[in-house]
Amino acid sequence: MKAVLAFDQGTTSSRAIAFDHSGIILGVAQREFTQHYPKSGWVEHDANEIWESQLHVGREVLEQCKLEPSEIAAIGITNQRETTVLWDRATGAPVHNAIVWQDRRTAEYCDSLREAGHLEMIAKKTGLLIDAYFCATKLRWLLDNVDGARERAERGELAFGTIDSWLFWKLTGGRIHATDVSNASRTMLFDIAKHQWDDELLALLDIPRSVLPKVLPSSHLYGETEAELFGGAIPLGGAAGDQQSALFGQNCTQVGMAKNTYGTGCFMLMNIGEKPWASKCKLLTTVACTADATHQYALEGSIFIAGAIVQWLRDGLGIIQSSSEVEPLAASVTDSDGVYLVPAFAGLGAPHWDAYARGTIVGLTRGTTRAHIARAALEGIAFQVADVLDAMQEDAGTKIAELRVDGGAAANNLLMQFQADIMQIPVVRPKVLETTALGAAYLAGLASGFWKDLDDISNVWQTDRIFTPSMSPEEAKQRRSRWSDALERARSWEQKS
Repeated sequence: MKAVLAFDQGTTSSRAIAFDHSGIILGVAQREFTQHYPKSGWVEHDANEIWESQLHVGREVLEQCKLEPSEIAAIGITNQRETTVLWDRATGAPVHNAIVWQDRRTAEYCDSLREAGHLEMIAKKTGLLIDAYFCATKLRWLLDNVDGARERAERGELAFGTIDSWLFWKLTGGRIHATDVSNASRTMLFDIAKHQWDDELLALLDIPRSVLPKVLPSSHLYGETEAELFGGAIPLGGAAGDQQSALFGQNCTQVGMAKNTYGTGCFMLMNIGEKPWASKCKLLTTVACTADATHQYALEGSIFIAGAIVQWLRDGLGIIQSSSEVEPLAASVTDSDGVYLVPAFAGLGAPHWDAYARGTIVGLTRGTTRAHIARAALEGIAFQVADVLDAMQEDAGTKIAELRVDGGAAANNLLMQFQADIMQIPVVRPKVLETTALGAAYLAGLASGFWKDLDDISNVWQTDRIFTPSMSPEEAKQRRSRWSDALERARSWEQKS
């Protein structure tokens, strides 16, 4: 076997990456797909377009690397989490567009669940807060708002899944309806201590058990692809939600190790070991990946908008032509000149959890230029991450020694240096930034025997650069105080309008 193939199905694009035994990238293919915004605060994807884009890039990488299906040890899937698909078991056709994790249409229903006193029970079972972010209320919305969906679901005619389940179904011609534990833990329907779907939650949300996928380990031989898709059957060796996959790909397998992924959103996870415990600072407790029968858990802080702010600068404001222009533009000024940008386009995630916050720019003057706005946008990402780090350290009762980083924006040196400055701890960037895909590759490779054990993959992770704080603690404290002021102006905006 020459390689493992990772399918990295993200929020704005589908990618396929082939890795060799040393963790070296042999080939990459990527294809963006359409974002649908039918109403304010609503975000949807065409699940068929996701499937077609993922199939296309998978084929493209095999051709690019001149790899035969028989030379691929296994495929590992990592995916945007919480995005909810409901489809017909007989035809494989989605009954509606997928509802994306960023979508806020069920925020008011979530308010009603909290007001009815269900917060503590849901948090205890799932490790999650009640929020429109998670699958359960999205699935309920589909059942209640798509003509005939609830009746069809109760007759066993419909299947629900996160994107990993959807891809497993399509890759196997409908033979496999399954998900992994990390994705299941993001549905708000899964008891993370018992590792099973929970009847009390299903009854509360009025979800028929018949729509649910089978839950399997993250590193596991799920089955094989249909032979005609790639010219031969390829084993499916595992799956993980993108952030748990990145934690595994960063080799954060010891308690207290933490990573942050800079993608469409930002997601910080810290390994907390083999027993789940509840956050006091509005962080989530989630299931982490393991390569064996043991269970591991992580604390997570989810930030809804991070790299997406750069796309907005490009597509919304038009102040850059490509995402790569943001760093030199931001670096053309020494600071943001007092401008703060709160990218709460989809509300605020951890640790604030304000579904009604909206994006805000404060501190504008006649001297403000597009460079100041670009710099404030990058700094807004870092400030959000620092807020999560504070909450994580308070929960853990200890200082995090370093933050491992990955994702597209981790290549931005200006952002990484400001991140280290504002947090006052080192930021460690690995040589392979594609740790989300690498985690999926590890899981598939371990299930298929491509890698023997955790020791076999430990040397694949290598440091590229360490960013150490250069800003004084006093200045960092003052900048964060002003950020807090900007946050207050963004909060509860939609509710007040």
